Amino acid sequence: MERAVCRIIDANFNRGREAIRVVEDYCRFALNSAELSERAKQLRHELSAAVGKLEAGRLIAGRDTPGDVGVGQKIDKQLQRANLQDSFTAGCKRLTEALRTLTEAIQAINPAVAETLEKLRYEAYTLEKDIVVFGEPAEKFKQVGLYVIITNSLPTEVISLTHKCVESGADCIQLRAKDAEDDKVFALAAEFVQICKASGIFSIINDRADIAVAAGADGVHLGQNDLPIEQVRKLQLAPLIIGKSTHSIKELGATCKELPTYVSLGPVFPTPTKPNMVAVGLDYVKQGLEKLTDTGIGHVAIGGITPDNVEEVLMAGVKCISVCSAVTEAKDPAAACRTLKEKINDFIK
Repeated sequence: MERAVCRIIDANFNRGREAIRVVEDYCRFALNSAELSERAKQLRHELSAAVGKLEAGRLIAGRDTPGDVGVGQKIDKQLQRANLQDSFTAGCKRLTEALRTLTEAIQAINPAVAETLEKLRYEAYTLEKDIVVFGEPAEKFKQVGLYVIITNSLPTEVISLTHKCVESGADCIQLRAKDAEDDKVFALAAEFVQICKASGIFSIINDRADIAVAAGADGVHLGQNDLPIEQVRKLQLAPLIIGKSTHSIKELGATCKELPTYVSLGPVFPTPTKPNMVAVGLDYVKQGLEKLTDTGIGHVAIGGITPDNVEEVLMAGVKCISVCSAVTEAKDPAAACRTLKEKINDFIK
């Protein structure tokens, strides 16, 4: 029986380390998140340290791969994966299964080590959740090149502009309706979201996480004084795209600690949308992009961007452009939207 216990511990220790390595590499290479990959790495080291308190020689001596009846057993479609995210999910499940088995097998041998492994199992559950609620929206936002903001509370205007933008190249549209009562904003948001969903365009609600969730929007955009991102994630029914405005390196540094999906950098140029805000210029955009390196957090440049200066912004390294009046106040919003999207696409090529 002692030999059987050693074999169980050895097999599940290896299984657990292999699984957490898959999770770590997903965070590192797919999400490009230094913070999440570091957490996975730390968990892997803590697992090794805990099992290292047992007699390694006994575990290795008990290993009998040729005589293991489980070797070679296969279940139909066991290793089929549709994408890298499926591999990550499978890795998370294998990890928690291995940790549970280790806890059970080690309990009678070393209760202290078993207790440590039980804590690691709950840490693994939390890590999986944090990776999913950050990673899924982050992967979606990578598709966004042109992000249009509609600042209006008039339903007919909002719906008309939304239709024009979804048909003319916008990848993501934000509804910014600040001056209407909640019931009217919700009704407008619900219709806005349905138009976006029908066209495969991401829908974002400005400021109001409650309305974003209730209307089924893809995400919410927050200002510096809005609800903290941690609290927004407690409200979400599914992983939300969460953006946050930043206007300085200090604000950006603090915001990055909250792990938003993306941050807005701006205003790049003076903008009629926010006439009282001083433009931060391309210097802040460049500094911001450098600060975002290895965070996995997306970005969008915003403020005073037009078809005439968009290439200047793209030259700074920006991957996503946000506009408001350049489209919504144009004589032909659809044409302005198409022009911006063409310039972004041409630059990417």
